[in-house]
Amino acid sequence: MKTISAEELDRLFDEGEEDVLQYFNLATARRPNLEPVELTVTVMLGTKLRLERQAKELGVSVDSLLEDWLREKLDEASPSAAE
Repeated sequence: MKTISAEELDRLFDEGEEDVLQYFNLATARRPNLEPVELTVTVMLGTKLRLERQAKELGVSVDSLLEDWLREKLDEASPSAAE
């Protein structure tokens, strides 16, 4: 992995002529606030079955479906607080 200054990295990225990923250690890279965390939700059986049916129709997991729906609802309520 090569080392360069932030200013040089910005310039290379803006120019778009060089792959800047060579300057990152992807094995240790992380995106703040995007680490998965576990959340337990208690719902009625009928709701669980509807969620499973909807997720199956969309070809996604129930977890993915719920995360997308929750993010959409939070963005509608307060877009700036979504991050």
